[in-house]
Amino acid sequence: QVQLVESGGGLVQAGGSLRLSCAASGRTSSDNVMGWYRRAPGKQRELVATFTPDGTINYADSVKGRFTISRDNAKIRVYLQMSSLKPEDTAVYYCRAALGNYVYWGQGTQVTVSS
Repeated sequence: QVQLVESGGGLVQAGGSLRLSCAASGRTSSDNVMGWYRRAPGKQRELVATFTPDGTINYADSVKGRFTISRDNAKIRVYLQMSSLKPEDTAVYYCRAALGNYVYWGQGTQVTVSS
């Protein structure tokens, strides 16, 4: 089992910035593939940014140039630096970790962007 705990959400005005953090514990591994997803009100959960197994990064088109994903060398912490936030970025943000055939999710952290 892997436990994921997100932090860093909150309320911010449009144009502002927030930094989300996710820490993995339990049966972690350097093979963890971690990323961020979000679910806006009334919508399905969607990819925001993620590392891929070969170490490259995928971003949703809607966040390219505004959000940056990063991680620590041990690959047990992943961060999401969000800048130039827009009201449409309002959502619950989830950390996701994949290890082999197993996928783990954090409990989510609320990000609200006011106009």
